Amino acid sequence: MRSFTYERATDAQAAVAAVSRAGAKFISGGTNLLDLMKLDIEKPSHLVDISRLPLRDIEELPDGGLRIGAQAANSDVAADARVRTRYPVLSEALVAGASGQLRNKASTGGNLLQRTRCPYFYDTAAGCNKRDPGSGCSATGGFNRIHAVLGASDSCIATHPSDMAVAMTVLEAEIELLGADGSVRRVGIADFYRLPGDTPHIETVLRPGEMITSVLLPAPPTGRQIYRKVRDRASYEFALVSVAAVVSTDQGAVSEARVAFGGVAHKPWRSIEAETALTGRPATMATYRAAAEAAMRDAVGQGHNDFKIELAKRTLCRTLAHAAQAS
Repeated sequence: MRSFTYERATDAQAAVAAVSRAGAKFISGGTNLLDLMKLDIEKPSHLVDISRLPLRDIEELPDGGLRIGAQAANSDVAADARVRTRYPVLSEALVAGASGQLRNKASTGGNLLQRTRCPYFYDTAAGCNKRDPGSGCSATGGFNRIHAVLGASDSCIATHPSDMAVAMTVLEAEIELLGADGSVRRVGIADFYRLPGDTPHIETVLRPGEMITSVLLPAPPTGRQIYRKVRDRASYEFALVSVAAVVSTDQGAVSEARVAFGGVAHKPWRSIEAETALTGRPATMATYRAAAEAAMRDAVGQGHNDFKIELAKRTLCRTLAHAAQAS
């Protein structure tokens, strides 16, 4: 690990001012950043510790939603009675992620910003445009079993690893950001992440020096919320495919639906195509299959990950059937 300097931020404004210097990065739980530093992938010369900032609270909003502080631990969010009651899809997604020890340490803001688990990104001897722009993508034509089937580009086929972000996408969360100049802005999670295009190293719309201060959940949607994660082992594993769904039914028909996938793209993937195919149709397996086909219509496999396309369809069908039955 390279040498670095360290400071502990005393307040949010001091934190964004401190990280505006060249080579500086925020550190909170450090569950991803420290690993990347040890592998010489992340090379900050200065760390600004924001873990003790007063951003841990989960607060009621006037519209019936919740504000989750960026420093709230994943385990605390998952266990909060209001989250479990109003936003079970979020609680389920958080519990499905990592291990209990990591959830105790990992922060909400850090979870949103974690880096891909593409093995070529972690291998400094391999070409990776995300790690080293212009060096190529070794995953294309390489062993790409865990890689993207939607929204990828010739420059990058990596996937986003967060379970929490998939649930927040289907809940239509907003992310509150504090800028280096003291300005505050909100960005919908659907607009927060960027697809790889020709610049896969630019992963979000964060501006230099900006810090996530909270996540705002709107009033909970009507209907049944479900998170389903398919992985190679039962715990401490990232998703091959995951689905977050919210489904309402009325007299045997789907009256409203929201669908988001994880493990299939560079960002949590909201499927408007699936939602359109579901709304107003009978709550039957034929409808769910049609929605699954619509969701994966533009999917492209890379060889080893071709199976993900069919797996995503089947996972969506099973999730929708479960949600509709219980709604």
